[in-house]
Amino acid sequence: MPVLASHRKPRARVRATAPAVGLTTAALASVTLLSAQSAVAAPGPKPGVEDVQKKVDDLYRQAGTATQRYNQAKEASAAQRAKVDALLDDVAQRADKLNDARRTLGTYAAAQYRSGSLTPTATFFLADDPQSYVDQSQLMGRMTSRQQKAVTDFRTQQARAAKKRAEAVRSLETLTTTQTTLRTSKQNVQKKLGEARTLLSKLTAEEKARLAEIERKKEAEARRKARELAKRQAAAKTEADRKAEEAAKGSGGTGTGTGTGSDSGATTKAGQVLAFARAQLGKPYVWGAAGPASYDCSGLTQAAWKSAGVNIPRTTWDQVKIGTRVATADLRPGDLVFFYDDISHVGIYKGDGMMIHAPKPGANVREESIYYMPIYGSVRPA
Repeated sequence: MPVLASHRKPRARVRATAPAVGLTTAALASVTLLSAQSAVAAPGPKPGVEDVQKKVDDLYRQAGTATQRYNQAKEASAAQRAKVDALLDDVAQRADKLNDARRTLGTYAAAQYRSGSLTPTATFFLADDPQSYVDQSQLMGRMTSRQQKAVTDFRTQQARAAKKRAEAVRSLETLTTTQTTLRTSKQNVQKKLGEARTLLSKLTAEEKARLAEIERKKEAEARRKARELAKRQAAAKTEADRKAEEAAKGSGGTGTGTGTGSDSGATTKAGQVLAFARAQLGKPYVWGAAGPASYDCSGLTQAAWKSAGVNIPRTTWDQVKIGTRVATADLRPGDLVFFYDDISHVGIYKGDGMMIHAPKPGANVREESIYYMPIYGSVRPA
């Protein structure tokens, strides 16, 4: 007898497989969600001390650039304020002159009114548009020479006063723009310094010690290069003195008194500059400051040269344009050395590869190797 069960259709297993698919989807979703949460929650690798130092140095340099923009805007704002004040004074004086001219015309009009006749002068003064009335040639022909002069003076003063008022308005608009730039530059400085402080505050004691060691090595290398420059400069001077002595002997001279008056004057000024700079050692760096209690880099250089009777501009960008360009090998005491491609820092060369400068926020005016930062170039102001 045949087996009937063998003719039955296979039973579908939908119910058996559906839960498996559901579980797999849920599991995948859970894994994906956890992975996403882990990706968001997992912090990135902590920057190394070297990276922190590089970032902090870069922020200080950016703050230095912003400080120069601040100094530039501050100087421009002060100059524009002085111009506006002068213009406003001029406008006030012209208003007085205009009033005097108006009173003169009024005197003529009053006299004619009392005499019972309203002459062209009175008509001019009382008209809604005196300018148009004056432009009529027949009016001018009927006026006396004194009346004509009074009208001409009035028109001249009126035109000049209007011109100066317009100029004062434009100057006030320029002043507003420079003051906005000043505020923006100040905010940029504060932002960069705040970022640098935040980075340093996150360092552990061990990391701070490592950072200090990196700084010491950097300073030591810079001083080594300074000593090499000092040796090269000393050798060059010895050779120059030897040649000068030989030239003096060949000409029958004694070898003394070879310096020129201009060289002597420059040496005197340089001595005054360095004496001033040394007197500022230990005073704090403050961005935007130009003494006497604190300085930024270009504030110190400006004040030092001013003490020697030489006025130089306020910002590094303007200071680098003055005087004579000098190669590093030919530096003399008192020369200005500029740093970074954006010329955001400057120091005063003191000799032997060293300089006196106001370094950065948190530091004091100090002596340092000129090789501590990348050199842009140097100038001799006078």
